[in-house]
Amino acid sequence: MGFWIFMLIMDLLIPFTLIGFGRYFCNNSPRQINGVFGYRTAMSMKNQDTWGFAHKYSGNLWFKSGLVILPLTITVMLCVIGKTENTIGIVSLILCGIQMIPLIGAVFFTEKALKKSFDKNGIRRNV
Repeated sequence: MGFWIFMLIMDLLIPFTLIGFGRYFCNNSPRQINGVFGYRTAMSMKNQDTWGFAHKYSGNLWFKSGLVILPLTITVMLCVIGKTENTIGIVSLILCGIQMIPLIGAVFFTEKALKKSFDKNGIRRNV
């Protein structure tokens, strides 16, 4: 049971990270464009407008996907209570891989939204 609890906690890290940082970025992006903290891509760092847009957009994606992934993770982990450590470990590894899809995938959708809303110089398009 101890291994199951440990793996449950580990598997909940990504959904809680998505929810926490998603909510944070939706409400407030880092004030200064920087290369250390925040959604940092060439397009998002063009100017303050693209910086704010990227954080709000990716934060929204992260927050919503975290809310979806959290109950799914708990449900899947409840299904493996009492199973062997090997089974619990494999299921946890698969869960972690699936959780990484929205974590990393948000970059693709955010960049697409940035290109739709801004030109290559970071000037907002009239959409």
